[in-house]
Amino acid sequence: MSSQQGRLLNDGALIERFLEMMSAEAGAARNTIAAYRSDLALASEYLEYRLGEAAAADLSRLGEHWRELSRSSVARKSAALRRFFAFLVDEGLRGDDPGGALPRPGAQRALPKTLDHKDVDRLFAAITHRVARDPLDPNDLRLSALVELLYGSGLRATELVSLARNAIAPDRPYLILRGKGGRERLVPISDRARAAVAAWRNYVAADRLWLFPSGKSHVSRVRLYQLLKGLAVEAGIPPERVSPHVLRHAFATHLLEGGADLRALQSMLGHADIATTEIYTHIDSARLVTLVNERHPLADRPLSARARRTPRVDVGKPGA
Repeated sequence: MSSQQGRLLNDGALIERFLEMMSAEAGAARNTIAAYRSDLALASEYLEYRLGEAAAADLSRLGEHWRELSRSSVARKSAALRRFFAFLVDEGLRGDDPGGALPRPGAQRALPKTLDHKDVDRLFAAITHRVARDPLDPNDLRLSALVELLYGSGLRATELVSLARNAIAPDRPYLILRGKGGRERLVPISDRARAAVAAWRNYVAADRLWLFPSGKSHVSRVRLYQLLKGLAVEAGIPPERVSPHVLRHAFATHLLEGGADLRALQSMLGHADIATTEIYTHIDSARLVTLVNERHPLADRPLSARARRTPRVDVGKPGA
């Protein structure tokens, strides 16, 4: 066996050991594992299969190699490698962590699309109009339950359409979901949403597995999108502005505006990383500024006259 083949096998073994940890201990999703495997394998190939023993200078050179990639791609690759080297250190497989030499481009997240309160009111007004029609169409009750759960609990589309028939009980104001990466979370269910589900469930046969059945399975994500687009048109909202994900974002945004704690919101949304939840803070920045100006203990105390007229001094110049 050549020395290069030996290094290839060694890098491959370290990568697989790391990915096993990510799957078993960190609960990483299958797609995440696949992305990590690809990023680590490409880095190993560029470093001539010496990734496991790479020095800071090697990683700096790798960062230069990534220079033509997008900020988001560089951020993802750097995050994968930093976690890989931290794992090697934790396992005692190397004594130093060169991950600090990797670039940190601070990839910008796109701000989530959302709906304001008036848009949401228009959606629910359209649903109310539907449910009030005579004779009643049970599908309108289904739409009511779907939208109440999307906006009232922040469920993901897949989580919503695949709910079991009895997942939501009239006397239990929460449900326990297994979301991305197999992580379980407790999701509060509002009184309105439970009432809407109860009204719809009367039309779901007791032997059906799903709360929103369709054929031999459940309503598809595509059908859910179509239902929401149709509702948006009825409500006078451009259909491209409404989707399951947009209603999930509206749930998060409006809770934060109402004073919800960011950590509580992270738990309800099922985000593994608080940084994912923090993207919502941009929406509420104006309210936070107002909060500081109005509620801070010093807000009502005027600045002293002397402080107001103190001349400007340039820091770093003589006498500063």
